[in-house]
Formats: sequence, structure tokens, C-alpha cells
Amino acid sequence: MNVKRKIEGAGLSGNAGVALVLMAAMLAHVPAFAQRAAVPAPVAAPVDLTKQIQPTTPVPPVVAAPVAPQPVALPHWTQADAQALLVAIKAVGSEGLFPKDYQPEALSAAIVQGEGEELDKTATRLFSWMIEDLRDGRTPMTARVQWFAVDPDQDRNPTQLIIASALEKHDIQGALTALLPTHPDYAALKDALPKATTPKQSAQIRANMDRWRWLARDLGSQYLLTNVPEQMLRLTVRNKIIKSYKVVVGKPGRTATPQLAETVEGVIFNPTWTVPQSIVVGEGLGARLVNNPKQAEREGYKVTKAADGTIYVVQQPGDNNSLGRMKLDMPNEHAIFLHDTPSKAAFNQPVRALSHGCIRVQGATELAMTMGILGAGMTPDDAVAAHNSREYTKVPMTKTFPVYITYFTVARDVDGMLRSFNDVYGRDAPVIASLAKPRQVHTAQRKSTEEVIKLDNPL
Repeated sequence: MNVKRKIEGAGLSGNAGVALVLMAAMLAHVPAFAQRAAVPAPVAAPVDLTKQIQPTTPVPPVVAAPVAPQPVALPHWTQADAQALLVAIKAVGSEGLFPKDYQPEALSAAIVQGEGEELDKTATRLFSWMIEDLRDGRTPMTARVQWFAVDPDQDRNPTQLIIASALEKHDIQGALTALLPTHPDYAALKDALPKATTPKQSAQIRANMDRWRWLARDLGSQYLLTNVPEQMLRLTVRNKIIKSYKVVVGKPGRTATPQLAETVEGVIFNPTWTVPQSIVVGEGLGARLVNNPKQAEREGYKVTKAADGTIYVVQQPGDNNSLGRMKLDMPNEHAIFLHDTPSKAAFNQPVRALSHGCIRVQGATELAMTMGILGAGMTPDDAVAAHNSREYTKVPMTKTFPVYITYFTVARDVDGMLRSFNDVYGRDAPVIASLAKPRQVHTAQRKSTEEVIKLDNPL
């Protein structure tokens, strides 16, 4: 049987499924996706211990005298660099920020005084603020509801190094431009901002521009991205969407899907599902099945009873498994993951905020096979065989594959059109309110301090 027939036999969507999986196979062999070979560490030459000089008397340790911390010297600003900063401040509105936040009057006054300590102090402070806001976002963490995606940019590109490089090259604007998100959606929002016709529309665009700055500037060459308000998932390669999928996301309230930036560590074909105790005990499933193993087997469960009396119920692989025929393993403290579902009818509903937080994916089998090929080096035959085995099969990823769970209420849809989406969780209001207030000094906080709600029930 050829690959096309095998894939169609696995339940994929005809030629579209075949094309996608074959595209994944092709992309997996492109150099940009090739796994980097580990470079072996140099092997040290053997040491002849007989030739080592042994001290005849113990050497007392040298105790260094305490050194008083030295003040960090301010970088020197020429008037030309300070003028360039002033120009950048006055133009920052095009990035959805506010010139007044960066005190242009104070900088102008310092420039008039001439080069010296006051100019160095003022320009460094204001440049640092602009760097932080363009790199990390202006919205304080307290206004980022259920935000658990830690932005790595400040670690990769520290503020002091940016300042030093910009002053050395005398390129203030270039340093700021290099901080902007590279995703095409950010550019689309930037283009739309001057065309906004109402203050509300302008505020929504600014809020969503800032949300892009909360993420890594560059999301990677290949990744998965779910926009919760749109209720869609994209498989993206080199900033091009090669496939999109409808998804079901968490219900508003306690089961709302959090915002995350995680890594897929494995593709699980034919997963099992450990039934939560809220169902085992709360709905009486355990008591009903624990002494009736044949009934448990007929219903697709394996039941065990621990020494302390706790009943554990594990749903076995199959079409009726609550996780369907696929799960993407992306370990995180919230127990959120992407998976298949036997309840396909929900994908036809216009509002799909229905789950306990996890993300159900339409066409999940196709996605699993494509991920296995792109990220785990599987062949199409391997992927079809893993699916058709109907046995639990975990395929570890051999290439880094990020997955982003985001919340954009103004964004390009999967067809590339800029649209507004329903603010299903009401997360716009605190962001917009924070933008209307004076800028807050950044703190060391990197993610929300809200309670981590761990819900392992995908139903």
C-alpha cells in the first residue's frame, strides 16, 4: 500500500491530508530544520600523576579583603545621540506607545545644558524605559490576566548591553528598531493604528500590539500558535501558515485557558487518559467499576485499587478515549495540552469556549503525523503505522518545537485579514486601562502571580 492510501486509510482529509504530511516530510529535510549535531567536547590528554609536584606543607588559604561595591559609571551621551533619542521618543507613537511616558521635555532641557552628568543620567534613564517597553511590553504584570509565558528577550538582550552598543555605534533608532516583534501580525497592527477611526479602536490596537511585545521577539522558524479568542490553531513555518485547525478552548471563568509559551516534547499516538478523582469519586465511576473488571474492559477502562483504598481509573486507547487518538506532550504546571477528541460536533459551533482549559484540535490526527515528521524525524509510513497500531505510542521530539497559547482580540485571521475577535475572557479591559495610566516602572516580575489552576479533565 502506498503512502497516500495509508494516510487516507488513517482517516485524514483526502488529498489535503496527504499533501500536508508529504509537505512535512519535505520540510523535515530542509537544512533549516535539520537537527544540529552535537559537537564532541575535546578529550584532555592523560596526566602522569607521578610527575606532579606535591607540596610538602599545607598552604593556608588566602582570604581576600572585602571590596566595597563600585558605583556603575553612567554611559556618556553626546548631544547628537541625545538628539537622536529625542527624535525616537517623539516618533514612538507609531509603535503604539506614548511619547509623554519618556519625558521629552526633561530630555530637551538636559540637551540644552550640554554634555555632562545630567544629560548622561536623563538620557540613560529614558532610553532604558523605551528599551524595556519595546522589548518586554509596557503593560505591568498585574494587568496581564493569566499570563504565564515568560519572555526571554531581556535575558538574551540585556538593557545595559543595548545602551552600550547603541552609543558605540551612534545608532539609537537602530537599537530600538531591533527590539520590535518580527511576526507579521505586529506589522499589520502597526499599519492599522493610524487608520483607527475611534478611541476605542485605537486602544484595542495598542493593547494587542503590546501583547506581541510580551512574547519572544522571534517565535522561531517553526511553531504552533493558538489564538484563544479566534479559537484557531496555526502550524507555522518561516512565518507562513501551512495549516490551520479549529480548536475548542477553555470555558470562561475558572477553566479559562491560560496564556503559555511551552515546548512540545513528544507526540503521543493513541493516548491513555487517567480519569480525575472528581469523576472517579465524585461521579461514582470508580465504585461502579472496581469490582466489575469485565464491565470496565467493555467500557475501555483499566481499574486499580491502591493499598490506601484509592481507586484509579485509566481510560485505554481507542476512538472513545476522551483525548481521542492524539495528544501533544508539552509539560507545564497548568497541565494544559493540545489533543484530539471523540466529540467532533463541537467544532461546528461558532463559539467554542467549552473545555476545562485544554485545547481540543480538529484534524488532530493529521497534526500529530505532521508534527512527528517535522519534529521527530518520522517518515509518513512511520506516522501512519503509529496511528494505526491503536496502541499507546509516544514519539519524543528530536527538534525544538515551540507552542504558544496567546490571546489577541485584534489580529490577522488564518486567511491573513485583520479582524476583531470576541474578548471571550474579558482580558482587554485591564490592559487598556493600564495604557491609559502613567507608565509604571518595571519590576522583576516575569509572569502572573495568580493561582495555577490545574485541571486535568478535558471533557
